[in-house]
Amino acid sequence: MTSTAPPTTPEGRKAQPDHLGHVIFITAAAAMGGFLFGYDSSVINGAVEAIRGRYEVGSAGLAQVIAIALIGCAIGAATAGRIADRIGRIRVMQIAAALFTVSAVGSALPFALWDLAMWRVLGGIAIGMASVIGPAYIAEVAPPAYRGRLGSFQQAAIVIGIAISQLVNWGILNLAGGDQRGKLAGLEAWQWMLGVMVVPAVLYGLLSFAIPESPRFLISVGKTAKAKEVLAEVEGHGVDLDTRVAEIKEAMRREHKSSFKDLLGGKFGFLPIVWIGIGLSVFQQLVGINVAFYYSSTLWQSVGIDPSSSFFYSFTTSIINIIGTVIAMVFVDRIGRRPLALIGSAGMAVALALEAWAFASKTADGTLPTAQGTVALVAAHAFVLFFALSWGVVVWVFLGEMFPNKIRAAALGVAACAQWIANWAITASFPSLSDWNLSGTYVIYMIFALLSIPFVLKFVKETKGKALEEMG
Repeated sequence: MTSTAPPTTPEGRKAQPDHLGHVIFITAAAAMGGFLFGYDSSVINGAVEAIRGRYEVGSAGLAQVIAIALIGCAIGAATAGRIADRIGRIRVMQIAAALFTVSAVGSALPFALWDLAMWRVLGGIAIGMASVIGPAYIAEVAPPAYRGRLGSFQQAAIVIGIAISQLVNWGILNLAGGDQRGKLAGLEAWQWMLGVMVVPAVLYGLLSFAIPESPRFLISVGKTAKAKEVLAEVEGHGVDLDTRVAEIKEAMRREHKSSFKDLLGGKFGFLPIVWIGIGLSVFQQLVGINVAFYYSSTLWQSVGIDPSSSFFYSFTTSIINIIGTVIAMVFVDRIGRRPLALIGSAGMAVALALEAWAFASKTADGTLPTAQGTVALVAAHAFVLFFALSWGVVVWVFLGEMFPNKIRAAALGVAACAQWIANWAITASFPSLSDWNLSGTYVIYMIFALLSIPFVLKFVKETKGKALEEMG
């Protein structure tokens, strides 16, 4: 029989099991932002072709409407931290929930293409905010003994959000008789797809009123008594609250507020370690992963698969994404970050090569022969699996660990910004590239997957098992 004694932290404190259920509720409520991050970023997959038909827009214009949300993401991510330090973590969650709600309603009821793009930007700002505030809040509230496991809630919520969005899209499409522009209660199917997000957005907002403010923020604004109440809630009444408050104050006092200037140095502007972080972020996107989440329904329809089946394959791909993410969470601390990244790069390169080969067989009527169609479907799922079990998780682990303490916050911000820009570049270019040569497009993604292997081997050091203070 296994022991039920609560785990002990390095400082000797014990997390109280009787409080763990409450802490899990708080963490899950905060991770609803991650769910909406995944949901909102991928729900557009079901509406792409309908928007093209409704507004008679070409590939280049369509791509801008799809990709413009990423500009909002960059804005939200860049501003969320500073806003949270001024008005609190909970208030930022509530702002994000309001933006998600407004974006969902506006996207479902657009007057024209221009205001659909505007609502997409608002949703992107909410995504950016959620991407920053969720992990920060969870890290500040979670008991030290459970911080790693509770921190994984955010990533799990993101991939579940992606999967649920594709399941909802598929269900709505079937209700509309397989027609993305089919009418349901006076609205076209694609409008319902974008509008359903109101439900989790409102739930996120309501949950934000049921969870406490971060003790760290409360201490920073002089509300020490309230901070002690929250610490007692999440760490148990057996904890020495005065000692915990003193530890938080000391940690805040010792923090170095890194700035952009701290990142400069060397021949090429940034310090070498910053360029490595940027490289990891950019390679994560240039393999074309978000094509699978933003355009997969359009992609399968372009090679002759009917809409209902294409939506179903988008859903099954998102399930594979969840499985791969779980694999990464299990093995990232067992076999290390670099081996997982290399395994993922090799697997992605093979899968992308197979997709390129299959799409090269596209016939004059726009379909794939049976054998090539099967290979394309299997390879697409394999590509997502290898990405999810490696670069999807590993890059964020690397970015959280690889930078020296004195530049960590600023360097992470620059690397994350590079990731949003690379994401935008892939998202905005895919429709035009696929019109040019679908097979050639996948060859380009395969080349980036291959190039990531020597990049990791030459420049990226293993961070498994090293204390953050050892990074230099």
